[in-house]
Amino acid sequence: MTAIVVCPLADIAEIAVRHGARHMVSLIAERQDFHRPGLIAADRHLKLAMNDITFAGTGDLIAPSEAHVERLIAFVRQWDRQAPIVIHCWMGVSRSPAAALIAALSLDPQEDDFALAARLRGVAPHATPNTRLIEIGDRMLSRDGRLIAAVKSIGRGAEADGRASFVLPLRAAS
Repeated sequence: MTAIVVCPLADIAEIAVRHGARHMVSLIAERQDFHRPGLIAADRHLKLAMNDITFAGTGDLIAPSEAHVERLIAFVRQWDRQAPIVIHCWMGVSRSPAAALIAALSLDPQEDDFALAARLRGVAPHATPNTRLIEIGDRMLSRDGRLIAAVKSIGRGAEADGRASFVLPLRAAS
């Protein structure tokens, strides 16, 4: 069984190497500059330019959108699951945990939203998934409000120092 590994931007190279990842999703501000780890081929890297906001973007801020979530779902569904996938944002607290939940549900639509959210809280006490991404993911994956309710049920995460990586295991096939 493989997994989704979530981390902050500063740790992507070390995490990719440690876990042998071959796919990566970056949810990062449009002008945020970084180098893709060498073991992640360009065609196995999805960059979604967005800010960590929960309202419609203003000025230079880009809000998470349906187009972002649509691209995330399509990319994750093409992941071969032979090795873990890395999903990261700036701090690994909001955008990437939300994307990890959406990714897990897009791969396993039978997963219970509340069990998944509880599993997230168990491995990531600091996670506070971005509510805009969660709302869009809930709608696009036809969760009928279950994902939104599940994330609300785990509440806000604990304070984090920006170095809080975690592994979200995928549910074992039944």
